[in-house]
Amino acid sequence: MSIINRLSTDQENFAKNYTRLLHWDAGDQAQIEITVADIINDVKNRGDKAVIDYTSRFDKVNLTPETMAFSESEITAAIASCSKDELAALDLAAQRIRDYHEWQMPKMGVDTYVDSSGTTLGQRVSPLQRAGLYVPGGLASYPSSVLMNAIPAKVAGVKELIMVVPTPNSVVNPLILAAARAVGVDAIFKVGGAQAIAALTFGTDTIPGVDKIVGPGNIYVATAKRQVFGRVGIDMIAGPSEIFIVADADNDPNWLAADLLSQAEHDEIAQSILVTDSQKLADDVEAALAAKLKVLSRRDICKKALADRGAIIVTKDIAEACALASQAASEHLELAVADPEALLPQIKNAGAIFLGRYTPEPIGDYVAGPNHVLPTEGTARFSSPLGVFDFINRTSLISCTPTSFAKIAPAASCLAESEGLTAHKLSVDLRLESLS
Repeated sequence: MSIINRLSTDQENFAKNYTRLLHWDAGDQAQIEITVADIINDVKNRGDKAVIDYTSRFDKVNLTPETMAFSESEITAAIASCSKDELAALDLAAQRIRDYHEWQMPKMGVDTYVDSSGTTLGQRVSPLQRAGLYVPGGLASYPSSVLMNAIPAKVAGVKELIMVVPTPNSVVNPLILAAARAVGVDAIFKVGGAQAIAALTFGTDTIPGVDKIVGPGNIYVATAKRQVFGRVGIDMIAGPSEIFIVADADNDPNWLAADLLSQAEHDEIAQSILVTDSQKLADDVEAALAAKLKVLSRRDICKKALADRGAIIVTKDIAEACALASQAASEHLELAVADPEALLPQIKNAGAIFLGRYTPEPIGDYVAGPNHVLPTEGTARFSSPLGVFDFINRTSLISCTPTSFAKIAPAASCLAESEGLTAHKLSVDLRLESLS
């Protein structure tokens, strides 16, 4: 029995089967929506008490308003338990991520121009005041996610960063706290789930409300973010991890197998897809997967992910592989070919593109610099990676002189009348009359 789905574009019903492969079913979403809505409403009404109750129920942690946040002494003790190598790696990653987002940073402040009528137009670019960072918790949590969410916010000039991280059974990865201190997070609360999203949205006596919530979480966290959007901003609705590899024949199958497994180990519903024009490489990668699975700590998770949502697909050529990649619009796309830059015009959609055989996806997860918070489930067709743009506001600026107003106002009056908005027309006409 194959450990991963095998497809070929010359198979009958390939298009239908490929579309089905890309689709992810979240399960009983209707019931999840109801559960999350109840939690959000409860936190809105009862504040800290509801957050504490849900944290006790779901994470088996008994908190009080005074112990909801990590104290400075707790953070210091956690950092002391980290190895020097871990802290050095964290510092290197943080610096590279900071450098990239500083390069990405747009011009801040006021920028204007005067148009042909004499009207001054422009925009003011300014940072958000307060952002909420959601970080998955427990020992299987990711300090790299702290860096990726907090650093662009800091670079953008966000005044205050509030982090929430679940601590099931009072367990927390100490590197999470080390990363938070390293990048200047202002407060860290020991809560997660939909209740944490609700607390960041409405604020409680202890947890401040924020302007925008960013960071990945489980289906309940994602659903909560969707439900509170509009009251606060959100980055995106994150689905399962994805990797899509376009590979030519001249690849080491062991490398490609490891790349596929790097996403499969995240979750049983993660997706790993290899597309190649080489039947031999396809066979060799499947054999390498079987061998590599034997030595992995999360082999059972990998096996289910590969069996349920993974695939190796053989195409007639690399151009066809690129077309499939564009259709998938995956979170991570590796172009493991001799000249990856030449393929870029053929790639219409992807969250992040990894160019060449020596650029595996995990480099992007940790130390490359660009953000690893990426659109999933095909949303790269219209969404972008997290960046400084997510933490700034653009405010339009308009300034008419009496002369420029007189030039453009008659058109505004005409359009207001055509739309039946007589108060709009009156507002313009009264000023026009004062100039006549």
